[in-house]
Amino acid sequence: MCAMVAEEVQKGLILPRSPEEMATSIRSYFIAKQSENIVGFCALHIYSPTLGEVRSLVVNERYRRQGIARKLVDSVLSEGGTLGLKEFLVLTYCDGLFRKLGFEVIEKSLLPDHKIWADCIKCKRFPICEEIALLKKL
Repeated sequence: MCAMVAEEVQKGLILPRSPEEMATSIRSYFIAKQSENIVGFCALHIYSPTLGEVRSLVVNERYRRQGIARKLVDSVLSEGGTLGLKEFLVLTYCDGLFRKLGFEVIEKSLLPDHKIWADCIKCKRFPICEEIALLKKL
């Protein structure tokens, strides 16, 4: 998983996640496998009793366009809904999939402050960010 994250970080598409950071939040990850190999994953991060975030969505390039990302996001939404979450946030440079799944573009000023100071500040592009913020309400 760390190697897959590193590739996407190099492309500037996701924030870096250290092995320690991933290990401490491993239970929040949803994994897609093919022949026992991890080919994709994403995580559910919970901000409040009603707001969650789909984060760190990565699918190995060889396995893209097979519906894996959609299944991973659906898993996050399903689990979050079970936990009582009503809204799901995502920050991305690639918004097509999320728009197809019913996410709508929102102003980044609507993001929780702790998102900005806990995560965005780690980004090499901060404070000039071109990511698209989207929200889905269940």
